[in-house]
Amino acid sequence: MHSLWIGSALMLVIEGIMPFLNPIAFRRVLLQMANMEDQQLRSIGFFSMILGIALLYWVN
Repeated sequence: MHSLWIGSALMLVIEGIMPFLNPIAFRRVLLQMANMEDQQLRSIGFFSMILGIALLYWVN
């Protein structure tokens, strides 16, 4: 359970880097994502999950 909390905290830190460093570009990316088709967003989510699983496997 402790690892889950650590992972969640790290996710929040990593996701907060872009809006902190460059809020204008972050807003532009969010607007572009809002205009994407559902299939495109699903594909991005799928590849993001696969990359995360591969990274976890590599680290462990």
